[in-house]
Amino acid sequence: MRPSKFVPRQVLKAGERKTTSAMIASIAPDGVATRNAPFGHTLARLAHQQPGIVGLTADLAKYTDLHVFAQEHPARFYQMGMAEQVLMSAAAGLAREGFTPFATTYAVFASRRAYDFICMAIAEENLDVKIVCALPGLTTGYGPSHQATEDIAIFRGMPNLTIIDPCDALDIEQATEAIANYKGPVYMRLLRGKVPVVLDEYDYRFEIGKAKLLRDGADVLFISTGLMTMRVLEAARALEADRIGCAVLHVPTIKPLDSDAILAAARQPGRLVVVAENHTIIGGLGEGIAALLMRAGVTPVFRQISLPDEFLDAGALPTLHDRYGMSTMEILRRTRAWVE
Repeated sequence: MRPSKFVPRQVLKAGERKTTSAMIASIAPDGVATRNAPFGHTLARLAHQQPGIVGLTADLAKYTDLHVFAQEHPARFYQMGMAEQVLMSAAAGLAREGFTPFATTYAVFASRRAYDFICMAIAEENLDVKIVCALPGLTTGYGPSHQATEDIAIFRGMPNLTIIDPCDALDIEQATEAIANYKGPVYMRLLRGKVPVVLDEYDYRFEIGKAKLLRDGADVLFISTGLMTMRVLEAARALEADRIGCAVLHVPTIKPLDSDAILAAARQPGRLVVVAENHTIIGGLGEGIAALLMRAGVTPVFRQISLPDEFLDAGALPTLHDRYGMSTMEILRRTRAWVE
C-alpha cells in the first residue's frame, strides 16, 4: 500500500471565498495523476475496431468529451442540437438499423427531459443504445438546473436499463469498452475532462454487474460508487492513523446490483456499513442496498453518506462538497463520530 496522498483542504479565513469555477469538476486529490478525456479517447479507439459505433450529442460534444470521437470519426458523428428527445429517438433509430449509438448529454437533460423517450423508444424495445451523461450528482456548482442529484432514482425503476457509475479514468475506459460489447440499453454517468486515476494500484478490472473489494478492514465497510469511491479510499487511508480498519467495496454497476458480493461483505460481524454515493439519499445506491439487506435478513449498523433531499446551492465545487458532506474531511468527521 502506497503512502496516503490525502491532503486536508485549506481552511478559509472569515469572509474569504473560494474562487474555483463552478463548472470545474474539482474531484482530484492533490498530487494524483489524471487522464484527459478517457471516455472520448476510448470510444474513438474502439470505433476503429467496431464500425457500427456512432456518436450523437445534444450540442455538448466538447463537454462530454465526444469531440475526441468526432474529430477522429467525423462521418460517424451526429450533432442533434439542444433537443434531447430527438437525440434519444435518433439513437433508437440507429440501433434498429444495427448500429451501436453512444448518445451524450448532461445527466439532468437525459433524466428529466428525455425520460419518456428513453423508456418507450429505447428501454421497452431493449435496443442497443448507450446513454453517457456528464455532470452527474454534485459535479458542477451551477445549481439545480445542472446538478443531476436524482438521476439514478429516476432511472432505477426502468426495466432493461443497466446503470453504471464509474469511479475514475481507468473505470471509465474499461466500462466504455464493456458497454460497447454489451447488447442492451445502458445509462452511464461520466466524469469528463482531466479525470483522476486511483484504481490502478488495486489490480482492478471493471465487469458489468460486479462489485469489487478494493481493500479490507475490520471496523468499517464502505460500499461506494462513482467518485465517492475515490473519496472513501482517501478516508480509509487516513483512518488507519486512528487504528480504524476500513474495507472498501466499489459498486460501479448500480443496476443490476451484485447482491452476492454486497451480502457477503455486509454479513461479516462487527463492522459499521456506510454507503457513500454522489446522489440524493432518496432512491439511489443506499436505498437499494438497504432494501437488499432487509430482504436477506442482514442487519448491520447502517449509515449513508449522500446528498440531502433538497435542491442544492450554486457555488464553488469544493465549498459545496464540504457543505453537503462529500469531501474527504467530512467523510472522516462523520465516520469517526459513528465508530466512537
